[in-house]
Parts: sequence; C-alpha cells; structure tokens
Amino acid sequence: MASRSLFPCLTVFFCVISIMAPLTSGQLDYNYYDRACPVLPRIIRWNVWSALRNDSRIAASLLRLHFHDCFVNGCDGSVLLDDTNDFKGEKNAAPNRNSVRGFETIDNIKADLERACPLTVSCVDILTLAAREVVVMSGGPFWPVLLGRRDGLTASEKAANDQLPSPFEPLDKIAAKFTDKGLDLRDVVVLSGAHTIGFAQCFTFKRRLFNYQDSGKPDPILDSSMLSNLQSTCPEEGSNTKITPLDIQSVTRFDNAYYRNLMNNSGLLESDQALMSNSETADMVKSYSLYPYLFYQDFAASMVKLGNVGVLTGETGQIRKVCGSVNY
Repeated sequence: MASRSLFPCLTVFFCVISIMAPLTSGQLDYNYYDRACPVLPRIIRWNVWSALRNDSRIAASLLRLHFHDCFVNGCDGSVLLDDTNDFKGEKNAAPNRNSVRGFETIDNIKADLERACPLTVSCVDILTLAAREVVVMSGGPFWPVLLGRRDGLTASEKAANDQLPSPFEPLDKIAAKFTDKGLDLRDVVVLSGAHTIGFAQCFTFKRRLFNYQDSGKPDPILDSSMLSNLQSTCPEEGSNTKITPLDIQSVTRFDNAYYRNLMNNSGLLESDQALMSNSETADMVKSYSLYPYLFYQDFAASMVKLGNVGVLTGETGQIRKVCGSVNY
C-alpha cells in the first residue's frame, strides 16, 4: 500500500500544491471549461452557498451524494438518474432510499448552467465540484478538481446494493470494496473522516444500543455517557428514522474531531469505531486526531482519487441536459 507523509502540511497552500501537478490527466483537465463556460465556478459557488445557508445538512448530503455516485460503477452521475422503463436506478437502492439528499441543489446548478452554457457541463462534474465547495465552505480543505467527465447512460439498483459499503459490515469487507475501486486502507480511514459533518438515522446504529451482536446488551466499547444519550434519542421501539449527529462535537464544522471521538470510543457507527480495532488503521486515527493539517492533506488527496474512479471521457457517455434523465 502506498503511504503518504506522516507530517502535516504547515499551511493549506502547501497542502494544495502537493496535489496540483500535473495539470491534466488523460482527457481530464483542470481548465476544461475555462473557455466554454467561464461562469461555472461562480454558478457552483453561489448555488452551494445558497443551499448551505438554507440547510446546514446539505454539506454532508452533497459530499455523500458524490461518494455514492463514484462508488457505484465510477463517477458518472448515475446516482442522479430517476428510474425508467429500461432500468431501476440507484436512488431507491437500500443504502440510498429515503437517505441520499441534495438532488435539488444539483438540479438548480444544472438549470443555471444550461441557461449560461447549454449542453456543456456534465452533471457528474457539477456534483464533483459541489462536493469540494461544501467541504471548503464548512471549514475543510481545498483540492483541485480535474474536469471533463461525461455522464453515464444508465444506473443500477443492484450495483448500488452490492458495491456501496455498509455501516454494518466489518472493516475487512469495507476495505475490500475500497480496493475494488483502486482505493486503499488509508483512503478508508481518511474518507470516513467525512463523518465529521452530517447525521445518521437511528436504525444505522441502534443495535449497538440494545442488542449488540445478539448479546441482549449494548456494545461494551461505546462510551457510557454517549450510550445513555443515544438510548434516549433512539428508543428501542420505533425511532428508526430519527437522526442524530455523526460527530456531536462539531456537527456542521469540517474538522478532525471525528478522530478524537474514535479515540474516546465515541464513534457513532460500528464501521467508524471499527477503525480502532485494527492496529494499522488505529495508528492513522491517532495521527489524524493529533494533526488536523495531516487529515486535511490526506483528505484532499483521497478526494482527488475518489473523483477519478471509473470516469467517462471523450465520446463515451453524454452531457445530460437534465441530470435526472438521459438525453434521447
């Protein structure tokens, strides 16, 4: 497994510079839309800022939407597609149903871009840029985004069910799913740090509170005060769709508090706290809990890797006019 520096960047400037080169990668280019749609950055930033002002949860929602898109057959905007007579899409797959959010923000950006630069900017590039912007606006790191991805022509509910990691899966199975995407164990730890913002529904962790591994008792690792609070928020009967912060220390601020929580046995999801059960991932958690700039540097690098998984370029795919449906 390729390793990254164990020393944090001294400034955000150096963090960005370290992943800037080269300026192109295959048919992707940082300046892909500079001439064809120079207003793209402004339209992205305005819409993301407006959405975040109206709904603080949208930051985590857009970041998760990007992750769920790229993890299912690559970054191709397939998660945005509605069901058709030809396929059942990803929106209603088990990990996404009544869970993924942010579609309206992407649709609003696309509508503005279609007025300014018709049939020019792909929906998947919009989603990739929007994910970066919400992280930056929430206090997290900036990273350069290669552009020129094309939108896919189909989506698969089955692929989403099979390929997306689950909070109920053990660490080795989650790591294997990352490996299938060309990502490594460090990427598992780093991208899990996105849980520093956002919320989880009670059903995703409730078994830790009352009947962990069919023991009839709570998860013995879970911090006792956190356990008591969660049992009040998520009683055993009902409450499955109630939500609670993934990181109670900094609900809307992108920082490294998530890793400090894990060090204190206060990770909300089983898959989060499981990072402390493996010596290699536990060492990474400790480093990120101590050095926020190290986390920012590695998160930026992992997001670049994620955004380049299985992309379509050239004549493959299309530029959708509406993100929820393919052009016919």
